[in-house]
Amino acid sequence: MNKKINNKTKEKMINTISNTKEIEWERWVEIAEKYPDRDAFIHWVAGEEPFRWTFSSLLKAAESFAVGFKRNGVQRGDVCATIIRHNKYFYPIYLAISSIGAIPSVLAYPNPRLHPDKFRQGLEGMSKRSGLDWILTERELSEIIDPLITKNDSTIRGSFFPLEWERNLRFEGKELEDIEKVRADISDSDPVLLQHSSGTTGLQKPVLLSHKAILDFVTNYAKSLKLSPNDKIISWLPLYHDMGLIAAFHLPLAFGIPTVQIDTFEWIMVPSLILEAISKEKGTITWQPNFAYNILADKVHEDELEGISLESMRMFINCSEPVRDRSNNLFYNRYKKYGVKEESLSSSFGMAEVTFLATQTPAGEKLQSLTVNRQKLKQGIVEIVNNGEESRVCCSSGKIIEGCEIKIINEDNKDLEEGFVGELVIKSVSMFDGYRNYPEKTAAVLKDGWYYSGDYGFCYEGYYYIIGRKKDIIIVAGNNIYPEDVEDLVSQVKNIIPGRVIAFGEDDEALGSEQISVVAETKLTSEEDHRKLKLEVIKAGMTDDINIKKVYLVPPRWLIKSSAGKPSRKANRERLVEDKEIIKWS
Repeated sequence: MNKKINNKTKEKMINTISNTKEIEWERWVEIAEKYPDRDAFIHWVAGEEPFRWTFSSLLKAAESFAVGFKRNGVQRGDVCATIIRHNKYFYPIYLAISSIGAIPSVLAYPNPRLHPDKFRQGLEGMSKRSGLDWILTERELSEIIDPLITKNDSTIRGSFFPLEWERNLRFEGKELEDIEKVRADISDSDPVLLQHSSGTTGLQKPVLLSHKAILDFVTNYAKSLKLSPNDKIISWLPLYHDMGLIAAFHLPLAFGIPTVQIDTFEWIMVPSLILEAISKEKGTITWQPNFAYNILADKVHEDELEGISLESMRMFINCSEPVRDRSNNLFYNRYKKYGVKEESLSSSFGMAEVTFLATQTPAGEKLQSLTVNRQKLKQGIVEIVNNGEESRVCCSSGKIIEGCEIKIINEDNKDLEEGFVGELVIKSVSMFDGYRNYPEKTAAVLKDGWYYSGDYGFCYEGYYYIIGRKKDIIIVAGNNIYPEDVEDLVSQVKNIIPGRVIAFGEDDEALGSEQISVVAETKLTSEEDHRKLKLEVIKAGMTDDINIKKVYLVPPRWLIKSSAGKPSRKANRERLVEDKEIIKWS
């Protein structure tokens, strides 16, 4: 085990590394040389002793996989999509792809409930758009993937099963000379990863990022977090999403920080796993979306918490748009007796297009919130009020991190002053260059070096508050209704499954306006129970002057989720149109 490092030493170490200009593989080699015996990834599987990769053993294993890739024809610039379940060899496989100048892209392993044809269609759409060259997967998926390789118009050249390969391979002789030339020729402007922004189909937008974008970002973000070698990251986040891949993978790798990786599906089944990992490993930082706070507050039984201590944690970072005050409070009130400190609750705002995020509550600062007039907010004006029926609590997503700029603009592209709601547009040193093979989508969001996020919010005293998505706003008789507000209200209705609600606008030709519709999951099944529950949902809206026109009640797990784990409004609206039985009930 490594000894504790004093503050002066750790500050020097972080600054020394963060000022280095290089490609990621060089950074990882440097880290392995500095801290060969320090834990890199601590791979958790429920009921088993965690497997620990040190930085030196991780790099050694990565070199072996790199030999395998080269011998199978993988070349510099090839896109290698990994579709592998929670496995301890995922980490060196990912590093190996990057080490030979190829481009890793992490894709989600298919959910058992997803029909193979649906998965294949999604993968085919993604491969055509992103230009996937190789699929690195497990043998049981070969029947699904092989037909894609033989199609005439497929970009996919082949698939491998690297988990079955021989271990301890080494570059030697001519192979060693060749790979050294490849590595020496890689520039920091070359692409280093291809990640796909949130979505629910194979047509997610492919974001290509360079070595420089990643390393600039982690350098600036580390300063905001006051990252030190004494930190330890704990994560159940899927690595096919930017929150998991950048925050819980690239960031710690770049600074020699240990990371505990928990299987996403195991966490969903047993949410207390992350609390156990924090307690046993003395974790200090984790990122969580709103729904995770709700699950941890509501789904963990008291007998699962025996001996749990969360005192080591210095940052629970809520990375959602918008950050929910209710979610934060539920979590804090449940776990303060287990050592969660109020100042450890933090927040951020980001997207794959700027590598990961643009704002963060600075380390050590308390998460800021404002109580504002809800009706004024609908008009785009921020008016601070005391609590009341017409109020809404807005949680800050923090301050701009170094290397970023943010403007808030109106519909005419004019800058807005503090205290007015508009779209957030962002400029960053870690900006993507555009969506791969998607020029029309790139042109729609990237203008004169500014990324148009589609997120609505405001700035107040230097803190940024995200209140909703521009495309999801429901306009009822000229008033802007944020679906997040409706979803929060409905989630609190008894017998509605919290967090399993979407709200959207449906055109009403008679009124010449949109009306509010809600889809909500419930365990109730009888028609009479449904009738009563719909009435309760409508009443809940009326308490906040929100007139819900239609309520569609669906069974548990009906709602389609995005890759970020959030119910997708667009996809569920489309599903609703196809599901005549649900419409008939409503």
